[in-house]
Amino acid sequence: MELMTLNLPRGASWHPGAFPALDSPATLVLAFGSTGALDDPAPLAALGAAFPQSAILGCSSAGEIHGAEVADGSLSIAIVRFSSTTLRQASIAVRSMGDSRNVGSQLAAALGREDLAAVFVLSDGLLVNGSELIAGLAEALPPGVVITGGLAGDGDRFQRTWVLHESKPVSGMVTAVGLYGSRVQVGHGSKGGWDIFGPERVVTRSSANVLFELDGKPALALYKTYLGELASGLPGTGLLFPLALRRNSNDEDPVVRTLLAVDEGAQSLVFAGNVPEGSLVRLMKANLERLVDGAAGAALMTRASVSSEATGPTLCVAISCVGRRLVLGERADDELESALELLPAGTRQVGFYSYGELSPGASGRCDLHNQTMTLTTIREF
Repeated sequence: MELMTLNLPRGASWHPGAFPALDSPATLVLAFGSTGALDDPAPLAALGAAFPQSAILGCSSAGEIHGAEVADGSLSIAIVRFSSTTLRQASIAVRSMGDSRNVGSQLAAALGREDLAAVFVLSDGLLVNGSELIAGLAEALPPGVVITGGLAGDGDRFQRTWVLHESKPVSGMVTAVGLYGSRVQVGHGSKGGWDIFGPERVVTRSSANVLFELDGKPALALYKTYLGELASGLPGTGLLFPLALRRNSNDEDPVVRTLLAVDEGAQSLVFAGNVPEGSLVRLMKANLERLVDGAAGAALMTRASVSSEATGPTLCVAISCVGRRLVLGERADDELESALELLPAGTRQVGFYSYGELSPGASGRCDLHNQTMTLTTIREF
């Protein structure tokens, strides 16, 4: 396996010769950049021209990750040419959140094969219910297939996102790549680090990812009481106060839900994933040190999820939530460094700040996560 990563800053030379000559049917190219690519797709077109045989995946970000640094307006790229792993790519258009489960099923049908080891998914960040997308994938894929990935970002604007399709940035798209064979090893880990506060409340009325009532009270009005003067900045300020969700009182593996939109008329909150009726939720707030420790915890989970037999280059795809970046500010590099230093020596890291992270949790069940640092490592035996 050959591995290269690079970060091309705004204004860099965007021509095919700027990229290494690693094109082949067994090459995976990942690219993460700003939503500005919708207005100027030339850099991504140059990338596609340099890798016509390769599987190319990418999406917009709320900050591009390269090594232990985060940048804006750049293009963060990983290029992996496998020696013993085969690839297959599939893309499906999505029109609304109601399509999400069916899109997941279609992707699984396109990628499902007996020797499938893992699926890496990148999705539109505004039109997809991540919980339903994962459900559609998991229901149709063989047991034991690792599913990871993330939802595209747009800073704190929530206006438009893109996913690469045929080397073009396109809104309303979900794309995935399947990794096949017995020689590829995909690790995964996901941790948060937020502090829980306030009473645990019951979801008394919801529909998929739309929350209407908590303990029989209008969800938006109740949420605003916790935010105080910050409520005037919704939905953006909601990134600083996600929800910890347990499916029931016996659930010891809560997931985090982050706010995408509010509906004043319906007094509802719209999240990136499902908030089922009868589930239990509590508000969360930031703790800088615990966020950095959470990134380290994700790295430890990732190491524990794979054997130590594989050697050689390791790629780490780091997907962290936009809310974490807003809270950490200039300390965002700290969480990236914290994760990278606990991974195998020589690991190369790229990634992006997202609107949602897809990864197995502590239970082993893949789910949508928000406000977490999620890591996917890829290497060959």
